[in-house]
Amino acid sequence: MQIKWMKGIQATVIGGWLGAAGIMPAGDARTNCWFTTYSGQYARIYTNDVMQADGTALTTWSNGSQTQSLPAYNGVQEVYASTNWVYVRSTGLASYNMGPWYLNAQHSAGFPNLPVNQKLLYRFPRTNAVPATKTANGGGQIGVFVDGVAMFNSWDAYTWDTNTSADTQNITGYWNRDAYVNEGATFDAGYAHQQNTGVYHYHANPIALRYLLGDHVNYNATAKNYSEATNPPTQHSPILAWTADGYPLYGPYGYANATNAGSGIRRMVSGYVIRNGSYGTSNLTVNGRSTIPQWAARLFNVSSNQSGPNVGASYPLGRYMEDNDYLGDHGYVQGVDFDLDQYNGRYCVTPEFPNGTYAYFSAIASNGTPVFPYNVGRGYYGSPVGGSVASISETVVTNFLGYTNLAATLAEPGVQRGAVTLSWSALEGGSYQVETSTNLAGTAGWTVLAAGVPPNETAGGYTNVTSLAQGFYRVSRTSVAAYDSAGTTTFSTGVAVPGGSASRGSTVTVTITLPSTPPWPPANAPITSVILAGSITGTGISDATQGQVAATFTIPANAATGLQSIVVVFSGPTYTVTGLTLN
Repeated sequence: MQIKWMKGIQATVIGGWLGAAGIMPAGDARTNCWFTTYSGQYARIYTNDVMQADGTALTTWSNGSQTQSLPAYNGVQEVYASTNWVYVRSTGLASYNMGPWYLNAQHSAGFPNLPVNQKLLYRFPRTNAVPATKTANGGGQIGVFVDGVAMFNSWDAYTWDTNTSADTQNITGYWNRDAYVNEGATFDAGYAHQQNTGVYHYHANPIALRYLLGDHVNYNATAKNYSEATNPPTQHSPILAWTADGYPLYGPYGYANATNAGSGIRRMVSGYVIRNGSYGTSNLTVNGRSTIPQWAARLFNVSSNQSGPNVGASYPLGRYMEDNDYLGDHGYVQGVDFDLDQYNGRYCVTPEFPNGTYAYFSAIASNGTPVFPYNVGRGYYGSPVGGSVASISETVVTNFLGYTNLAATLAEPGVQRGAVTLSWSALEGGSYQVETSTNLAGTAGWTVLAAGVPPNETAGGYTNVTSLAQGFYRVSRTSVAAYDSAGTTTFSTGVAVPGGSASRGSTVTVTITLPSTPPWPPANAPITSVILAGSITGTGISDATQGQVAATFTIPANAATGLQSIVVVFSGPTYTVTGLTLN
């Protein structure tokens, strides 16, 4: 509850507790690093330069092949975790305005593909295995960024084919085209594009996401583009993504000394250089593409004697991933001459892992230009056991729920000259009702001031002119316009929600949506207890999302059957939820 006095008028807003915005809760970075600030806002695209210049974006679109006929919300909409896995459901659409896309820098032709909702459920392991024999990553998704966008590797899916003496799509070979070099002109301002099934993805430095995360990037509101800040970095980069092997990808800036958090901040230097004869590398322009580098021969377990096209105007140096060599294979030392190993990572301490972790880093040059191998090398450091899944078949805790589960947060009211101004966070497409009361005397004591109030994207607002000395206000969402969801998560076992059922003698995790009365505590407010059926005490309690509580119950074999109540007790309010049936 928030109260503000001004010129004799007391305005009290109920219906929500206010918390400090933008503060990440303590805990496991695997579950609390997700960028959900704009999860209640529609995804938007620009399809041409004029739209981008005017700031006029679309929430639905079609090119005949990729169609988004209903609005879809941005990115991450669900996060779940078990002992071994983290699950993320996402539309795969970025939180900034995506596009436009062109085939070349001159913008003479439009890119043929548009992004669409991917209804993605992706999981990655919480613990990591480091095999002696590494696995190459191929085309398609190899991880998920914290905004829910897909991570692709450095390959553009074209490889030199010795049989046809041409670059051919989706074949196996040893001269693989570099996506940033060959397709960079098709990237939008966020350094991303989509292939023919509409999977929006990053191959290199996700600069717009980094701007949203506060990672040393500037935004030009006139040109609507992003650039690396020129002043020295002052803080460690945030986590940008999680890969299929369960390791984090950070932005470009880390601690100068890998194991010393007090050593200062600097840009991480890639361990790769172009094969132009420098640093002991083969000069491919002079010697030809007769051998692949040692890192590629190791990864593919083949001889380094693999021929490719001669360097020239049609096949310039840098066209292929194998045009880059790893300095560690030429007598240079990681941690002295460069920072990142052949997988584009290092073992180090980070803000989220003060005791140390292996981590990938997004590689850029001193001027901010992405450099090979960009985000993750051609091989995984760990075992890539993660990936897309169709359902969740184990007991999980709910860490975040978006869509209509998003709780509106009421700001402190503004009171001036007899007018009370209310503002709240809203779900785009929602419709809101504002009510007032002078005495809080039950339901009959409330008067509707306005109904069907639409938000401005995710910001709701209403001003009431009143002559009362005291008034109470509340805001509720009454409906939501049709939208394209991120998909329905299927739980095949081990999870129950109020309205569902659970078997006696089993252990289940329950996701509890709190009633709106009394007002919701903030996310991560202290919980005294969660009790099912009067005596079954919940464990593993989490309320990382305001208005949502997750708890695990071990149900005795002799528990009473039928509809049961769950009582959630905070240090202040108490909530009772009914609807879980014990079988």
